[in-house]
Amino acid sequence: MIWFTADTHFGHKNILDYINRPFSSLDEMDEVLIKNWNDKVKPSDEVYHLGDVALCSPNKLKKILERLNGKIYLIKGNHEKSTEACKNRFEWIKDYYELIMLDPDGFKGQQLVVLFHYAMRVWKASHHCTYHIYGHSHGELPDDPNSLSFDVGVDRHNYAPINYQDIKKIMKNKNWIKPLLREE
Repeated sequence: MIWFTADTHFGHKNILDYINRPFSSLDEMDEVLIKNWNDKVKPSDEVYHLGDVALCSPNKLKKILERLNGKIYLIKGNHEKSTEACKNRFEWIKDYYELIMLDPDGFKGQQLVVLFHYAMRVWKASHHCTYHIYGHSHGELPDDPNSLSFDVGVDRHNYAPINYQDIKKIMKNKNWIKPLLREE
């Protein structure tokens, strides 16, 4: 199973007020995020984290990362100092990634998914039904029903990762229409 998430902000006390997260303490937030992650993600699953993993000491983050299930791939966000100190827990760390999903409904059995921490208005092959998933906005950027882009941050998804099949259902329900291009 393949999962996506962003903006966990483990150990970040100010995020409780900044985003108005419904937790009484930082410890409660971290524990709920860990529990929700592990309730969904199995040890053999893959998780693409689209940035802002944590704002805490590398030692604290290391202990949290050891408790999370799955093989984790990181797309860097704007708060990754501690995360980069724990780089061995990640399969890789990149600024941007183009993930090709095997999908019988996609073009030639594949679906291109562009992964970036920030929302983009256009991305590689966006005019050819590719998906773009992002974080950073903490659910405060209104979803565009006419764009195949989507915020996978925990603040939009009950503080848990979301899987590819659920993202695909969301994208299928959007009003996206392939634009007419001059070269076509």
